[in-house]
Amino acid sequence: MRYNVGMEVVTYSGKTRIGRLAPSPTGALHLGNIRTFMVAWLQMRSCGGQVVLRIEDLDHPKHKAGADVALMEDLRWLGFDWDGEPTWQSQRLSYYHTALERLRPWLYPCFCSRADIQRAQSAPHPGEVLRYPGTCRGRAIGVVSPMNVGKAALRFALSEADRGCFCDGFAGEQCRVAADLTGDFVVARAGQAAYTLAVVVDDAEMGVTDIVRGDDILPATPAQVVLYQRLGYSLPHFVHVPLVTGKDGNRLAKRHGDTRIASYRAAGVSPQQILSALARSCGWLSNTETVSTLSELISRFTLATIPKAPFVWDDALL
Repeated sequence: MRYNVGMEVVTYSGKTRIGRLAPSPTGALHLGNIRTFMVAWLQMRSCGGQVVLRIEDLDHPKHKAGADVALMEDLRWLGFDWDGEPTWQSQRLSYYHTALERLRPWLYPCFCSRADIQRAQSAPHPGEVLRYPGTCRGRAIGVVSPMNVGKAALRFALSEADRGCFCDGFAGEQCRVAADLTGDFVVARAGQAAYTLAVVVDDAEMGVTDIVRGDDILPATPAQVVLYQRLGYSLPHFVHVPLVTGKDGNRLAKRHGDTRIASYRAAGVSPQQILSALARSCGWLSNTETVSTLSELISRFTLATIPKAPFVWDDALL
C-alpha cells in the first residue's frame, strides 16, 4: 500500500490505515471544522483506509442537546461517510478508568485554579497552552481525603525521560518537549478523564493510525505522545493543518459572521459550492474549477499543496 503522509509517499505493507472524524457536540459545524475533516477523510479514502466517527461528548458545559445528530446530518449532506457505527465518548468511560489506574503511580492531586496558574507565570505566547509550574507536585493521592480527591484535578508528573517529540506529517519535526510546553498536565478532573487522556485512549483503543486536526492542538501534542509511551500504545501519524480564520487573523467565531454549515444550507448554498471553495483553499482545484461531490477530490488529494499559512475565509469565495 502506498500512502501519502505528507510531502513524500511511504509504503505500508498489508496494514489498513484508520483515520477519524472527532467533532464535539458544542454547537453546529462550521467551515473551519469541515476543511480539517476534508483533509482527514480524503487522506484515508485516497489510500484505501477507513474512517471512524467519534463524538467527543465528555461532560462539558458547552455541549448542546441534539448537536450530535445535527452535525452528522451536516456531514452526510456534504458527502462524508464513515466505517461502522458512530461512537460516543460518554459510552467509553471504562476505558478511561482503566488507563487512569495504569497511570496512578505518576499522578498527583492538584487544587490550583487557572487563575492561580496564570499568576504564577507570564502569559503564554499565542497558540501555546498554559504551562503548569508544579505547585502541587509531590502531593500524594493517598494523603488527600477521598472526597477532596474527587474535587481535584489529577496531574501527570513528567520525568526527564518524557520528551514527547514526534514528526508531524505537515509541520515536520516537533522537538519542544512536554515539560517546556505544558508542564505536568491534567489527565482527570472531578474523577472524569480530561480530553488529553480520553483522546489518546480512544484513538489507541479504536486502532486509529492517522490523526488529522487543526494546528491549534500542536502545542498540546507532546503531552499526548508521553501518554502513548507510558500506556504502551503505538504512536499514530499526526498531521496538524492550519486553521481557517477571519480577516482579523483569529480563528472563525461568531464575530466573523455565521459560518455554520446549517446556515449555509438554509440560505440555499449547495454542498458543491462549499466543497469547491475549501478544495481551492487546499490547492486541489484551480480558481475556476469546481467539483460535484467530495469523492471527486480523492484522486486530487495531497498535503503538499496545502498552504502553510492559515486560510482566511470570505463568503465571496463561495
